[in-house]
Amino acid sequence: MKPELSQLNAYEIREEKRLDDIHSDGMLLVHKKSGARICVMSNEDANKVFYIAFRTPPKDSTGVPHIIEHTVLCGSKKFPVKDPFIELVKGSLNTFLNAMTYPDKTIYPVASCNDKDFQNLMDVYLDSVFSPNIYREQNIFRQEGWHYELKNPEDELTLNGVVYNEMKGAFSSADGVLDREILRSLFPDTPYSNESGGDPQVIPELTYEEYLNFHRQYYHPSNSYIYLYGDMDVVEKLNWLDQEYLSHYDKIEVDSSIPEQKPFDAPKEHEIPYSISSTDSTENNTYLSCNWAVGTNLDRELYIAFDILDYALLSTQGAPVKQALLDAGIGTDIYGGYDSSSYQPIFSIVAKHANASDQKRFEQVIRDVLQEQVKNGINKKTLLAAINGSEFKFREADFGRFPKGLMFGLQVMDSWLYDENAPFLHMEELGVYDYLRKQLDTDYFEQLIQKYLLDNTHVSYVQIVPEVGLTGKREQALKEKLQAYKATLSKEEIDQLVEETHALEKYEEEPSAKEDLEKIPLLSREDLKASSEPYKNEKEIITGVPYLWHDYQTNGIVYLDLLFDAHHISEDLIPYLGILKVLMGKLNTTDYTYTDFADEVNLYTGGVSNEVNVTGDVAHTDRYQVKYEVRLKVLEANLARGMELIKSMMLTTEFTDEKRIYEVLAQAKSRLRNELSESGHVISATRALSYYSKRAKYADSIQGIGFYEILDQVVSNYETEKNKLMEKLQEVCSLLFQRQNLLVSVTGGREGYAALRNMSDQITDGLYADTEKESIEISLPDQKNEGFKDASQIQYVSLAGNYAQSGFSYHGAMRVFKVIMNYEYLWQNIRVKGGAYGCSTNVGRNGDVCFLSYRDPNLERTLEVYRGVTDYLKEFELDERGMTRFVIGAFSELDAPLTPMSQGRRSLLSYLTGVSYEMIQKEREQALHTCPQDIRNLAETMQAVLDHSYICAIGNEGKLQEEADLFDVLKTL
Repeated sequence: MKPELSQLNAYEIREEKRLDDIHSDGMLLVHKKSGARICVMSNEDANKVFYIAFRTPPKDSTGVPHIIEHTVLCGSKKFPVKDPFIELVKGSLNTFLNAMTYPDKTIYPVASCNDKDFQNLMDVYLDSVFSPNIYREQNIFRQEGWHYELKNPEDELTLNGVVYNEMKGAFSSADGVLDREILRSLFPDTPYSNESGGDPQVIPELTYEEYLNFHRQYYHPSNSYIYLYGDMDVVEKLNWLDQEYLSHYDKIEVDSSIPEQKPFDAPKEHEIPYSISSTDSTENNTYLSCNWAVGTNLDRELYIAFDILDYALLSTQGAPVKQALLDAGIGTDIYGGYDSSSYQPIFSIVAKHANASDQKRFEQVIRDVLQEQVKNGINKKTLLAAINGSEFKFREADFGRFPKGLMFGLQVMDSWLYDENAPFLHMEELGVYDYLRKQLDTDYFEQLIQKYLLDNTHVSYVQIVPEVGLTGKREQALKEKLQAYKATLSKEEIDQLVEETHALEKYEEEPSAKEDLEKIPLLSREDLKASSEPYKNEKEIITGVPYLWHDYQTNGIVYLDLLFDAHHISEDLIPYLGILKVLMGKLNTTDYTYTDFADEVNLYTGGVSNEVNVTGDVAHTDRYQVKYEVRLKVLEANLARGMELIKSMMLTTEFTDEKRIYEVLAQAKSRLRNELSESGHVISATRALSYYSKRAKYADSIQGIGFYEILDQVVSNYETEKNKLMEKLQEVCSLLFQRQNLLVSVTGGREGYAALRNMSDQITDGLYADTEKESIEISLPDQKNEGFKDASQIQYVSLAGNYAQSGFSYHGAMRVFKVIMNYEYLWQNIRVKGGAYGCSTNVGRNGDVCFLSYRDPNLERTLEVYRGVTDYLKEFELDERGMTRFVIGAFSELDAPLTPMSQGRRSLLSYLTGVSYEMIQKEREQALHTCPQDIRNLAETMQAVLDHSYICAIGNEGKLQEEADLFDVLKTL
């Protein structure tokens, strides 16, 4: 519904525009009195989104924008509780609630399908950014930013703080270190040369007054960007915004502009070290990169055209730049691409696992390939595939668990931040795709290479070079620096630090006043949906094969999933199942080269993927299912073509190209190794579960630490492993892709499903002949506690156990328990008091429970917190309002809106795991009526988990070695 504009007297309407590409009515306004900029995109999407953003160019690398992002959400004038952000997470039906710091902006987004909840979220966030408690309570800065820690005068002086520890984790990633250095190298005279998140070595230089001054300067409506998206009464929202907030401010001049970097006269070279563990080799461990500044984000065509070039030159299978570097033996993982997150976008090419001595060859190979592409022309089919694939993703607008309106809103900032009159520049992309298709008959793309890459001198060559034990050296240097600083302090100054440490502890432990908590707006249990969304699983047998149809409106897209039972694959072949997933679609088939296959997939489909999923059985908690899944998304008109492609991949992949197989596996090993460090909480949790759970052991063997160890062995000993590898892969295919193993899952409308049913013979023709099979149970390892050392500055700590093995069963109150753990008990003890960036709890219907921490400075202390869960539960008491808040938080996850593809996936998983609608409805009612006694009743259940629990930690080699007695096995990752 279009707003009645005559009622918006407080605003100047700059533009009204129909945005057909995203089915929205766009409106750009400026608040007359305060100068606030507002962008509205009205449509029928019930998942409403709001954000307020500020342009926040950092002047140094103390991380002040990031620390302010954390701290403004720690209480405000209208909502003076210590952590309104967490109170909202506990008790809101939000579909998104967070805040993000970028190199040039800070964004505070919320989303909800419930209008009352949406209004509450807006109110709390606006009061937080404009009237935060940071001016009244310095401990907020010390808790979230950084502080000296000294509990007793004789103790060693240390540093702590949530952002400080978060960035120690961020700076432990070599890929992250490279990304930051690339930005600094290309834009040395702009705010991009500083680290907005904060450099851990620089964060402690930030003073409380400098931090407050940054907020005073930039957190004013005149420097704000306010975004509203979805189905709402826009006039009512804007008038409320004016009356409650914006009308209280007068327009001021805020100098926050992002200057354009003057182009370089010649390329610049940068080299910096990164840390590797004491057992890692410096050989073949250097990152080489070539980076160009490419125009600005305000060039609509260039913004998409370089994404297309990214695919054609670098990202697709066998892309010419990538392949030439691999053929030259420069690195084993070639990546990079087009990054439009800064005013001047960056195009990068990175060679990982190279050597510094390869630098000149690296530059020359890239230049030779680019010149050859300009001279002989880029493959037109590849360019068209890139355009079609990109357009499919834009039209589908499926961002998984992230609201569509949020992702559109973040893209709006790619132009709006740099031109206040151009928020919709990148919301109208379909015409650009048509334009780019027409350019295929010209040398348009070749000229882009010539202008922005070959002739462009605004280039940097950045190397990050391995240094053994750099983390340890820096920690020792910091330790000596802190002790030297302490030695300069008088007794009075030391006593002052001790007093401040205890004052912070007291502040962190002291709960918010009841009357303050009641100021946070809260829905009631009556606002919650009484019924769960039903599953849609229509089953039929067609030519002997079971089909599941999930009837959801998908706008003509068919989501097809061919699931092949893999439970009969013998244990010695399980790792090859994981390797098969990595290789499928990246090797030649009888019908296509791997480069042609990638182009065909993008020309005719929305993507082909391979997954191996291990699911539980709700009726038998010790059982599991293994499915190898070939997934396709395609427009109904191209269904036959899509089917032909996946059949070619499944049945005619040629496992004979030794060189290509090595290239793909070496890249996969490199990326999985990075994931082990950056997502160590997930990886360590799976590993901890694998000590007693066959399902988790299987998952670890195909995608976790167990799989990484196999992959490392294959890649490191490839010459002796390759023949066996190729033989085993073919054996797995012949055992897997049989008619008797197949389940077909289809998400789409009636016409799409009918079209697929008519192709049932095509689906099964050519599958391998059925063979005798029996289910194979994976064996469990010797049960143990493991620690995996790496060069990180922090830890990921997991503890896992199972309650079903002790005779306990799942109860809906466990959903509420999870919220209590994540945002009360663990949050207070691991994040607030311990300084970790994150913590969470996973509770499964099969009895698995896992407690985990993320970017955690502690180890044994965190395990003690986990072991204190039972005592906490025994004493749990809360009034009705507090209990309702946790119940609502549980329903936020239960009722998160799903995309059509995700709805189909939810229904499929219910079928595979045996979860019935009656079961989830019963659990829902149990969750809805959860009371404190239900939570106390879980104490015995959780004690059973703790009594037979195992731990796994990944992190700093010094810290793990220091607390080695916690582990049965301690080794380098």
